[in-house]
Formats: sequence, C-alpha cells, structure tokens
Amino acid sequence: MHRRRTTSRGTSPATKISHQPPRLLIVHIAVPSWDDICPNLCEALQNFFSIACSLMGPSRMSLFSLYTVQNQHECVLPFVQVRGNFVRLQACISELRTLQVEGCYRPSHTLLPLAVEDGLQQFKQYSSHMATSAAQPLTSLEITVLTSQPGKEVVKELEEGLKDINLLSVRRLQVVEVTKGIQEHTDSPSPIEEPSNDESSILEADIVLETLDNDVVSMEVFFKAWLHNTETDQENIHLFLTPQSLPPSSRAKDNPICLKCDLQERFLSPSLLPGTADSMSRIDDPKGDISTIYQMASLSSDSPYKLQVIKALKSSGICESLTYGLPFILRPTSCWQLDWDELETNQQHFHALCHCLMKRDWLLLARGEPLIPRHNQSLPACSFYVITPSHSLTLLVKLVATRELMLPGFFPLLSEDPPEDSLKIIESTLDSLELGLTYNPLQVGSHLYSHLSSAHAKPQGRPYTSWAGRGLRKGDQLQTNRARAPVVPLPVTPVPGRALKKSAASKAASGTFLPSDSEDEYPSQT
Repeated sequence: MHRRRTTSRGTSPATKISHQPPRLLIVHIAVPSWDDICPNLCEALQNFFSIACSLMGPSRMSLFSLYTVQNQHECVLPFVQVRGNFVRLQACISELRTLQVEGCYRPSHTLLPLAVEDGLQQFKQYSSHMATSAAQPLTSLEITVLTSQPGKEVVKELEEGLKDINLLSVRRLQVVEVTKGIQEHTDSPSPIEEPSNDESSILEADIVLETLDNDVVSMEVFFKAWLHNTETDQENIHLFLTPQSLPPSSRAKDNPICLKCDLQERFLSPSLLPGTADSMSRIDDPKGDISTIYQMASLSSDSPYKLQVIKALKSSGICESLTYGLPFILRPTSCWQLDWDELETNQQHFHALCHCLMKRDWLLLARGEPLIPRHNQSLPACSFYVITPSHSLTLLVKLVATRELMLPGFFPLLSEDPPEDSLKIIESTLDSLELGLTYNPLQVGSHLYSHLSSAHAKPQGRPYTSWAGRGLRKGDQLQTNRARAPVVPLPVTPVPGRALKKSAASKAASGTFLPSDSEDEYPSQT
C-alpha cells in the first residue's frame, strides 16, 4: 500500500499558516446509532463552520468536502473553499440533518474504500483544475472517516480495500470512532488509541485510530483542531536555555542547550472576527500588532524564531498585570527533517525542563529575537516573554511588560481592618455565590456561534436553489437539487431490491465544479 505522504517543502512559516491541507470528511452512517449521533454532529459542524468561515487573516482551512456512506457512498458536498461559503456549508449540514437511515442493511465492506477512492479522484481533478490559478499547488489531502462502528474493524476494512490504491496524495487518513458514552468535557480530543502488540499490524500503515465522545462539545473540539497549523517542515521556535551573558567556561559543555519547539495558539484572537474594534488589523499585516510571539514567528524568515532565556523567576515573583496579549503553547517539535535520535533527545530535554520548573516552582524570563531593523535603526527593539510550565508536556508563553511600555500606577494599600459593617455585608454577599473549583470554558457559552451564523445570512433575493435541500417529491416527480461530484463516481455495488435507486453522487458523469462564493475574492488561498 503506497502510504508516504507528500507535502510542499521549503515554505516559510507565514506560508505554512496560510495554506492548510484540504479535508475530506466521510460520515459512515449505520443503525441504530445514527439517530443519536446526527443531532450532535450537525450542531458541532454548524458551530465550527460559523467560526472557520468568519476568521480574518490567512486562511486556516482551504477546502472541504463531505461524503456519506450508507447503503451506497454519496458525495453530499464537492470540494469548496471554506472562507466565504458558510451558506453553502450550512445547506450541506441541513441536508445531513434530514438524512434518514434506510432500513437495517449494514453497509458493504467495499463502500468505505470506494468513498475514499472517489474523494481522492475528486481532489485530484479539482487540484488539476485549480493549478493554474492557485498561488500554491494542492498536493496533499487529509481524510477523516467518522463512524459508530468498531474502529478496529473499520481500519481493517480500509486496509483491505485500499491496499492496491496509490495514496501518495493522502497526507493523513484517520478513523474516528464515536462512542456512546459521554465523559467529562476536556479541552482536547480523546487520546489516540495505542495499539497492543497483536494490533500493530493494523495500525502501522499510517491509518490513525481515535475515539470521540458523542456530544457536541467533544465534536466541536475535534473539528477545531483543523484550524491549527499542522505543517512539520520546520520547527517554529528555538529556545536557548544557557544565558549568553555567561562566560563560555560557565556554559554547559561550551554548547548552549537549545530546545526545538513547535508553536500552537491557545485560543483564537477576537480581533480575527468581524465586528470587533480591531478586526481591521489582520494577523498577516506587518503594520498591525506584531508584538506577539505567534505573529513574530510567522513573519520571520525561513529560520525559526529565537527565544533567549535571561533568568529564572519564582512563580510568585511577577505581577499578573504585567503580562498581556494572547498566551501561546510551546511543544517539542515534530519536524520531519530531524532524525529520530534528535527528536527523541529534544523531547526528553523538554520533558526534563517542564519537570524541573514545576518542581522548583520557577518561571523563565526570555528575550525574543528582534525583527529585522529598519535602515535608520542601529539597535532594533525586542520583546520579552515569561514562560510558565504545566503538568502537560507544554510550556505557556506570554508577553511581559517592559519599562518603555509601563504607565504609572499609584494605588493605595489595603488597610488591615475594613469597617465592620461593610465587612459583614460583603461576606454575606460572597457566601451567597456558588463556589467552583475550576473554570472550564467549554461549559460557558457566549452565543457567538448564533451571532456569527446570523451575520453570514445572505439577502433573501439571492438564489441558492442550485443545490440546497434533498430531493423533494412533488406528485410522482423527484426534484433533485443536489450538488454533483466533479468527477466520474466510482461504481457502486447495487443493493438487492434497490438497484434502481441511485444517489446524486452516482448520477451524472458530466457534473461541473460549483463556483465558490469566494473564489474571485480569494483566488490564491487554496
């Protein structure tokens, strides 16, 4: 089975952020679980795309396509650009929501591989069609199979059905098993299953198996992982631990310890959403706010951004009001260009650093590499960061104030004994509040999804009847307004008694591309 993925090499960090791989989602529908999964899946997709279609700055998600596999495989949505296409995506989700499970027939073992092959064929034709207008060619595709069936069986199905298929253009093939139980919400998807010795032959061929709880929040978190920068061409950050101010004789083996790290956003900046006060400042605009580590790393050259540790601090030795901006996560790099020994050593050193900082209750103060100075500047300005350890294999990085940016603050100190009457009133009021041990943002809603969804609404006068909605029967005539796949669909094994009923994805071999709402506006962001 041809498994090795192909990705573009030598792109700069800024380009990596702009060009995420296209994604194909295959929904494996089976009874009786579909009735339980469908509402949660559709709501999670609706919420996710309300965010993904609204984000300004570089495109975080280029193309998306949706297939369903039931008694036959069907292309519900051909590849479309995500940005500017919320109405079309919403119509696709509405169609998925109304999809009914047809009988108790269990899908054939050949249908999932056929859906993957059909999606690959569609992707290759779309890539060929867009090659002349795209700034960067589409070279790889990520495929996710969402199923309620036992994940190991689905993996075997795919392995057997795709063993003779060339998957060089598949960057990642993932099987996600939706489980019936709902566990306590976390802020990351369920961990990937680790294969036992007798299962290693199943999972060793680059098919990733993961489990996912059947609830809206867990599915949202899973889809939002698609917004992360997943390129592994180069590490993002070099963290130097040995202070440069020390004499060479005092440095460890005369070689400063350098940890190679990948950078990850902790949450999305509100400034990237329309309607915010600073939404006009795009994340890729050098004239905007470039003071965060993420933006500096994005705007730097092909070499990773450098952080030089200056000193250590006690965790209680910094005032919270001196940190500002969005926090970011540092992780050990997964850059493919490093050999396995270097990757393992780097991760071990990173692990040891997190452990030592937690044990000593320390923070690190680091200076960032300055941006390229202007011609009239001899000493370019630089930023400073505070690095905080966590119980996970990550470090939290946040900007810290410098003297030049500080404003005076003269505040009276608290007296030891406030007035007795006021003390009783406030204590009584505080006692009436519900006391929580932690704050979980996944359990707090701000109605942002509904606000963004309504903001995407198009004027009623604009027709969107070219494909919205499933076929509606009017008398004996079937009205089919389904979008057709832009490639010749693969043959489907007919089901007994249903040979005359065909899906819209298997009707016309002469289907054409549906124009994206945003293809003219963003012709190069695929």
